[in-house]
Amino acid sequence: MWVWSVLVALAIRRQICQGLRGQSYRHRTRLRRRKKLSLIRAATGTLDGIIDTVSAVHPLQPLLGLLKTNGKLITVGVPDKPLELYTFPLILGRKLVGGSAIGGMKETQEMIDFAAKKGVAPNIEVIPIDYVNTAMQRMLRSDVKYRFVIDIGSTLKASDA
Repeated sequence: MWVWSVLVALAIRRQICQGLRGQSYRHRTRLRRRKKLSLIRAATGTLDGIIDTVSAVHPLQPLLGLLKTNGKLITVGVPDKPLELYTFPLILGRKLVGGSAIGGMKETQEMIDFAAKKGVAPNIEVIPIDYVNTAMQRMLRSDVKYRFVIDIGSTLKASDA
């Protein structure tokens, strides 16, 4: 399985991806066109799935080319104009393109069960309620690696419960 990341700082990307058990790691940076093409050619047909988070109009064909047979491209970004999609590569490669918004209770539970079965857990920083203002300041300074989770249960007093 490949992990492609585009928007996170390189040092953080490496750190995050090294935490993925037995996963390969690739990253895109500003490379010369020839180098980019060689990386794309090397990755052609190697991915089981791609989660496309881009909310701008962009070509889907290069992403489809990276997928293995039976690969899946899931789009969660919402461009303001329709995306162009050629069906021939989908048919020949038995590839699927789908979209996803926030699912209902059933879908959410299925995702949580799947993640638990595969040992996938989020990287989070648990904070007490009285640390929220500091956490906000850290976010403004871009001093956050993972999602903050506020521990309400431990911060409630016995008389509040």
